[in-house]
Amino acid sequence: MLFTSFAGAAGKSAQVPLHSWLPDAMAGPTPVSALIHAATMVTAGIYLVARNIELFSLAPDVLHFIAIVGVITLILGATSALAQTDLKRILAYSTISQLGYMFLALGVGSASAAVFHLMTHAFFKALLFLSAGALIYCMHHEKNIFKMGGLRKSQPLLALSFGIGCAALASLPMTSGFFSKELILEQTLLAQQPLLWWGGVVGAFFTALYSAKLFFVIFFGKLSRPSTHNTPRAMAAVLITLMLLSLIGGIQPQGVFAHFAALEQSQIPAPL
Repeated sequence: MLFTSFAGAAGKSAQVPLHSWLPDAMAGPTPVSALIHAATMVTAGIYLVARNIELFSLAPDVLHFIAIVGVITLILGATSALAQTDLKRILAYSTISQLGYMFLALGVGSASAAVFHLMTHAFFKALLFLSAGALIYCMHHEKNIFKMGGLRKSQPLLALSFGIGCAALASLPMTSGFFSKELILEQTLLAQQPLLWWGGVVGAFFTALYSAKLFFVIFFGKLSRPSTHNTPRAMAAVLITLMLLSLIGGIQPQGVFAHFAALEQSQIPAPL
């Protein structure tokens, strides 16, 4: 029964071998992709397993299988994104990879880490999708990243939004993706699963690689064709909001309060 439930969750959240539908589903409008494929629809499988984690914990073999599937998926998604040239397909395979991280967290019994990464992923992946939509609009519906290039001067806002989104996707320190992905890797180590941890690290390396490729080819590569439009104000307002969430959305307030409380305690003089 648990394997059947996981099979449904794997199909819904595009895990190996039921992942091939997700890149093709990105053919729709980019705002729809940002909402459904980054934050709601594809994460339903994650929620199903996280909501029933106590039931899955009664079958350790099933949890271990979930973790293995997650690791395979995150590596496959990251390496596939590295080989793509279509902007939206790169983000689609990136989504598959990040969903693999969430299943890895579930497989080691840490539903909180999986849901935490689900939240931060919604911030930075929605930012990347909407930035991609604005970029495609400005480039007269061009989606091949190698037909863009050199746009950092003509599209500074998109360069900034893509830079922040790619930084959070690559889990650079002090971004939202850093806090959630590092927590997943930490929980994997605490579960005494070194091979799965190495798989997560390898996936993180490939994620940083295709994130850097995506950013530098579009904004620092050789100029192929100039942009034909500027970013509309309505798009810019949404991008700025998501940029802030992608930067600070992973900070846990209780951790900050505890840190300052500890500092205050250390500054109180000891009684004579």
